[in-house]
Amino acid sequence: MKNRIKILRAEHDLTQAQLASRLEVSRQTINAIEKGKFDPSLPLAFKISRLFGFPIEEIFELSE
Repeated sequence: MKNRIKILRAEHDLTQAQLASRLEVSRQTINAIEKGKFDPSLPLAFKISRLFGFPIEEIFELSE
């Protein structure tokens, strides 16, 4: 799944570790999501959406 997390994280001046802490996940999880190696659970996707203030559809996009 493609996503804009790395861009949004940079815009909010957050490190992977800081974002991970806010979302209560590991830094490795954030890294894997950013690289498209791991798709977040629906509850995590909602947390990310709320944190950045964007609908899920504007953060995540299904790869074809």
